[in-house]
Amino acid sequence: MTDAPRVDRIAFTDLEEAIAELRRRGLRLSTPRRLVLEQLFAAGGPVSAEQISSSSGVDQASVYRNLEVLEANGVVQHVHLGHGPGLHALAGPGEREYLYCERCGGVQAVDSAKLDPVRGEIRNRFDFDARFTHFAIGGLCGRCLASGAGSP
Repeated sequence: MTDAPRVDRIAFTDLEEAIAELRRRGLRLSTPRRLVLEQLFAAGGPVSAEQISSSSGVDQASVYRNLEVLEANGVVQHVHLGHGPGLHALAGPGEREYLYCERCGGVQAVDSAKLDPVRGEIRNRFDFDARFTHFAIGGLCGRCLASGAGSP
């Protein structure tokens, strides 16, 4: 299984910059699209389409359509954490990859460059170029390890 094709990510730091860049790309900013964006900014991390729908009042079909458009234009990143539903997070400049604690459900966004040594080791040992943008790296966080929680 492969990640989705890489898309040029839009560089933005807030909602208004993201909107301005979408408009520069010729996209309309409908009310549902703006509400989806607002929910993504408010979430501060990966969130499901269902959560966006319930907190924004936008029907799920519209949420999914807008997430697809936003992902195709480099604003949103689709990610899977553990066994749950697909989630969406703001992409912003540079790739983000995720670490997911299988015990407490904690999520840590990691700058992709920080995982390059791990990727290099996998490439050297297995002749395989690993990406962790679509599927998070699962394991145990430091807090769960320190509490003696053991394996997930």
